[in-house]
Amino acid sequence: MATFERTRPGVGAQAVGVARAAYEYALDYAKQRVQFGRPIIENQAIAFMLADMKTSIDAARLLVWRAAWMARTGQQFTSAEGSMSKLVAGETAVRVTERAIQILGGNGYTREYPVERMARDAKIYTIFEGTSEIQRLVIARTISGVHIR
Repeated sequence: MATFERTRPGVGAQAVGVARAAYEYALDYAKQRVQFGRPIIENQAIAFMLADMKTSIDAARLLVWRAAWMARTGQQFTSAEGSMSKLVAGETAVRVTERAIQILGGNGYTREYPVERMARDAKIYTIFEGTSEIQRLVIARTISGVHIR
């Protein structure tokens, strides 16, 4: 389990990368896509989605950086920080790519735009090297000291 804790930040970093790519694509699209005579980013709903996406990505990135630093410097993972980083980064990637599809509308669901592939790619980060549910179990056991089933 200690090995998994040290490798999970790498998986989290990949998930952050997918999320960031989807966010950047959606941001550029929202600035360029004009509906009703103005760029769609001027609509509060779109702007707020992008703000939430960026905030979530930065929070996930910081968790990954902390866990990676802990692994590199030989720190103990006393609160399952590796699992925390993978959990948050993986779920952030899924949520951000889904919102990117939403921002692109029908275009986001087609293979002509990269966010469709990014959404499919993001889902794997909530599955491999321990599902999100397993990450929660590891975190809960670590912080409580109780064998939770």
